[in-house]
Amino acid sequence: MEQRECLMHALHQLYYDPNIENKNLAQKWLMQAQVSPQAWQFCWALLSPDKVPEIQYFGASALHTKISRYWGDIPTDQYESLKSQLFSQIACFSSGSKMVLTRLCVALASLALNTMPEAWPGAVAEMVRVFQEEGGGVDGRARCLALLELLTVLPEEFHTSRLPQYRKGQVRGALGREWGSVCPLLQQLLRRADSPGAVKARVLRCLSSWVMLDVPLNESESLVHDCFSALPDPELFDTAVEAIVNAISQPDSQRYVNTLLKLVPLVLALQEQLREAVQGGDMETCHGICRIVVTLGENHSRTLLEQVDHWQSFLALVNMIMFCTGIPGHYPVNETTSSLTLTFWYTLQDEIMSFESERQAVYLQVYRPVYFQLVDVLLHKAQFPSDQEYASWSSDEKEQFRIYRVDISDTLMYVYEMLGAELLSNLYEKLGRLLTNTEQPTSWQHTEALLYGFQSIAETIDVNYSDVIPGLIGLIPRININNVQLADTVMFTIGALAEWLADHPVMLSSVLPLVLQALGNPDLSVSSVSTLKKICRECKYDLPPYASNIVAVSQEVLIKQIHKTSQCMWLMQALGFLLSALPVEEILRNLHSLITPYIQQLEKLADETPNPSNKLAIIHILGLLSNLFTTLDISKQDDESGEGSAPPVKTTPPPPGPNPVVVVLQQVFALIQTVLSQWLNDSQVVEAVCAIFEKSVKTLLHDFAPMVSQLSEMLGQMYSTIPQASALDLTRQMVHIFASQTDHFPPIKALFELVTSVTLSIFQQGRGSEGVLVP
Repeated sequence: MEQRECLMHALHQLYYDPNIENKNLAQKWLMQAQVSPQAWQFCWALLSPDKVPEIQYFGASALHTKISRYWGDIPTDQYESLKSQLFSQIACFSSGSKMVLTRLCVALASLALNTMPEAWPGAVAEMVRVFQEEGGGVDGRARCLALLELLTVLPEEFHTSRLPQYRKGQVRGALGREWGSVCPLLQQLLRRADSPGAVKARVLRCLSSWVMLDVPLNESESLVHDCFSALPDPELFDTAVEAIVNAISQPDSQRYVNTLLKLVPLVLALQEQLREAVQGGDMETCHGICRIVVTLGENHSRTLLEQVDHWQSFLALVNMIMFCTGIPGHYPVNETTSSLTLTFWYTLQDEIMSFESERQAVYLQVYRPVYFQLVDVLLHKAQFPSDQEYASWSSDEKEQFRIYRVDISDTLMYVYEMLGAELLSNLYEKLGRLLTNTEQPTSWQHTEALLYGFQSIAETIDVNYSDVIPGLIGLIPRININNVQLADTVMFTIGALAEWLADHPVMLSSVLPLVLQALGNPDLSVSSVSTLKKICRECKYDLPPYASNIVAVSQEVLIKQIHKTSQCMWLMQALGFLLSALPVEEILRNLHSLITPYIQQLEKLADETPNPSNKLAIIHILGLLSNLFTTLDISKQDDESGEGSAPPVKTTPPPPGPNPVVVVLQQVFALIQTVLSQWLNDSQVVEAVCAIFEKSVKTLLHDFAPMVSQLSEMLGQMYSTIPQASALDLTRQMVHIFASQTDHFPPIKALFELVTSVTLSIFQQGRGSEGVLVP
C-alpha cells in the first residue's frame, strides 16, 4: 500500500508539480519503479477507470517496458493470462484515451513478437478474430479502430524491438505469413462505401506500416491501387501518399515488373490533379503527387527503361517529373516541390550511361533533348525574383534559395557529362542573343541565370578546349551590371575561368578591370577577392604588366577597410601570388609600400597596455603578414603544389641574395619580439606570431635558413617562459626541415633539447600549464 501511495505522489509531481527539480526527481524514481518486480502489481491497478489518462498512460508504459525488456522474467504458464488481460484492456480503452490505447497496443505487439511463431502461432489472425467478435459493450467502429491501431504498431514495434538477430529473422518470416490475414481486412474496410474517413485513414497508415516489412509488391498491388483512388479525398491524401511511397520504394519492389508497369498509368493519371493544385496554389498536394512520381522514377528508372515496349509511357513519366522540376513559382516561397526532383535526373543519367554503347546510343537519341530541356528549366528555376519580391524574403528563405541554387549548379555540372561541349555552345548562343538583342529589354535575372550555368560547369570541368569561352569573355564587358547578384555571378564566372585565362593571357585585359573595380564594393567582397586570388594564382606569370595597378587598388581597399577579416587574408594571399612572379627588387619595393603602414601600426600597438581591442588589431596585422608569406614564393618549381599555372621556365634556381620574405622578417623581428614580450600569456597572439614563421618556413623551405638561429633562440625563450602548443608546432617544422643540415644543427639541437626538457618537467610535476596542448 505504501508503495502505491509513493507511486501516486511521484506521478502527481511528474505531471502537475511546477518545480522542475521535483519533476526530474519524480521521473528518475518512476523509471526505477517501472523496471522493479513490483511493477507487475501496480501497472494493472494504474489502468483502472477511476484514474486520469496520464496515470493510466504510465501504467500502460510500465507494462510495455516489462514485456519488451524483461520478457525472460515471465513464466511461460502466464503467457495466456497476460495476453487475455491485454486484449481485455485494449477493448476497454478502445473508446477511451487514445494515448493509453496506443501504449497497450504496443505492449500486446511486443508480447506477440516474443511468442510468435511457436507459443502464439497465427497471432495476427487471432487479433483480427477477437476484435471482429461482437460483445463487451464496445461499438463496432471503436473495436475496428483499436484493431487497426494494434495492426499498425505491430510492424513498428518489430523494427524497434530488441530481439536477437536469429529471432528477428524468424519473426519477420512469421509476420510475412500473417499478411494474408491483414490484406483482406484492409481491402474490405477501404472499399466499403460506409467506412468512416477516420477508419480509412487508419487503414492507409496500417498499410504503410506493413509494407515496410518488405511485403511483396504484387501482394499489396490491389491495396496500392486503392490508395490511388483515395488521393482525391483531402482527408486521406497525406496518408495515401505515404502508403504509396513506402510501397514502391521497398528494395524488393523492382522484382515485380508487371506490377510496376500497371502503376505507371495510375501515376500519369494524377497529372490533372497536379495541374489543378498548381493553379490553386495548393503546395501540399503538389508536394505529395511529386513525391509519388519521383519515388517511382528514382527507384525504378532502370527497370522501366528496360521495358522497351513501354518506352512512351516511361517518357511520359519523365516529362511529368520535368513538369514538377519546372513547377511555377520561386523556391522556397511559392513552391517547395521542385527540389525533390533533382536526384531523379542524376539517377536516370547514370542508368542511361551504364548501358552498353549500342543501347546507350538509342536511349541518348530519346533523352538528350529531354536533358537540354532540363537545363532550360533549371536555369529558369535558378533565376532570382524581382528586386522588390526578393527584398521581402526572410533571411532564412534567402539562405534556402542559395542552397537550392547550389543544388541546381551541381545538377548542371553532372548533366554536362552527358551533353558535353554542345551544352556550353547552347548556353553561349542564348547569352549572345540576350545581350545583342536591342529590341527587347533584358531582365538582369535572365542574364545572371545563364552566366550561373556557365560558372557551374567551368568551376569543376576543364573547359580549356571549348571554342565558346573566348566569345563568352568578349560578352562579359557588354553586360549591364546594375545589380549585386548579377555582379557577384560575373565575378564568380571570371574566377571559374582563371585556368583558361592562364592559357589565353591576351584576354586578361578584358576582365581584370572589372575585377579591380568590384574590389571597391563591399557587397561584392567575397566574389571579387576570391576571383582576384584565383587569377593571381593561375596567371601570375602573365600579370607583371598589371602588377602595380593590382597592388595600388588592393592597398586602397585595405586602407579603407572595405573587406571583412577573412577577405583581407585572401587578398594578401592574392598579392603573395602576384609578387612571386616579379623581380626581387620590385618585390621588395612593393612589400615596403604594402607592409609599412601595418608595421607602423604594430609599433604603436606594441607600446600600448594590452587590452581586448588592441589584441584584435595585433592578431589582424600578424594574420595579414602570415597570409602574404603563405603564397609569396620566388622559386619556380616543376610542381606548383597544385597552386597555380606552370611557369614559362620549368625550374630555375632562386635569384642570388636573401629571399624577400627573409629580408622583411629580419626587419620586423625585433618588433615581433616586443609584441611577444607584452602578450606572451595570450595563446592567440602567440599562435598568430608562430603562424607567420610557420607559413614562411613551409613556403620557403631551405631559403628560410638565415632566420634559423635567431628564431630558434626566440622559440626557446618563449617555450621556457610559458609553454604553448603553437610554439611546439613551429619547432616541429624547424626540426623537420633543418635538423639534417650541418650548418643549422647546433641551434636546432639546442632548441629541441630545451623543448624536450621543459615538456618532461611539466609531465614530471604532474601538471599542465594553462594553454599547453601537446600535439
